[in-house]
Amino acid sequence: MNEKEINILILSAGRRVELTRLFKAARDRLGVRGKIVAMDCSLLAPALYFADEMIKAPRISENDAYIYSIIKACEDHKISLIVPTIDTELILLAERKEEIESKTGAKVLVSDLSLINVCRDKTNTQRFMEENGFLVPRMIEGDDLERGRAGFPVFIKPLDGSSSINAFKAETAEELETFREIIGEGKYIIQDFMEGEEYTVDAFLDFDSRLITVVPRIRLAVRSGEIAKGKIVKDREIMDDVRRLLGVFKGIGQITIQCMKTKRGIEYIEINPRFGGGAPMSIMAGADSCEKLYRLLLGERLEYNEDYRENLTFLRFDASIMLNEENKLEGCDI
Repeated sequence: MNEKEINILILSAGRRVELTRLFKAARDRLGVRGKIVAMDCSLLAPALYFADEMIKAPRISENDAYIYSIIKACEDHKISLIVPTIDTELILLAERKEEIESKTGAKVLVSDLSLINVCRDKTNTQRFMEENGFLVPRMIEGDDLERGRAGFPVFIKPLDGSSSINAFKAETAEELETFREIIGEGKYIIQDFMEGEEYTVDAFLDFDSRLITVVPRIRLAVRSGEIAKGKIVKDREIMDDVRRLLGVFKGIGQITIQCMKTKRGIEYIEINPRFGGGAPMSIMAGADSCEKLYRLLLGERLEYNEDYRENLTFLRFDASIMLNEENKLEGCDI
């Protein structure tokens, strides 16, 4: 067993039961001492009950209180690595990364603020892709709408959206107007509607933004914006283009990229610089970013590799856990 103690803090743990268990499995497989600490604003977040320790946190909107709770958790549990899991905490963590790391000695697994700002505003994502020579669907702006040059169907989504919430395909100008009202004036981006095969790509980069793995998976079925069924494939065209993208977008840690193969080529939908909900598929296929994070924290240098299995199909499902009269997990065998 490695003598170094490595404790990991998972933020906004929510339903990330698979991810929590995969971090524990990687720890145990490597023989690392340490614990997984999960934090959430609700004590009814299922993933809390699969961690070694749980913490109730303030809401992310309580900026200073939320950051203080992270710092205190790091001090109380000697945390080595902080892992965010949802979009809404990324800007705050990137803004306060230096403060957190200097006060705690823990690493925050978040990319630079400039990159987070690219991802969290879909207009910024569009311009970043266009300026760096990557395909994206055409963005439809005011003049085109006013002059009837939208070219229906189109796709409308919030500028800072997540999980396909309030994302719509509009077949007519009337439908588009309805969706604009739902999202709110000035808070959306409108693009050409893409048709093709949709992919999610799980990429992992080390703390120096060196690319370690790229894993494409076909989105066979989606529920509430998150993959429900997927197939791991080693699609060379996608892998090479994503490697080119991540040579420009120098993030760190897990990066989740949405793209589609269309008649034009590989068109990008969005970049999510965090663990996506379907990341366990790639981890279980052999691109184990949980294990890689432990190895990096142990001081190992990792090299780019494609040592994962392909043509594996993953089917996700819901499960229930029971908390007894004292709110303790009971009778769980999943």
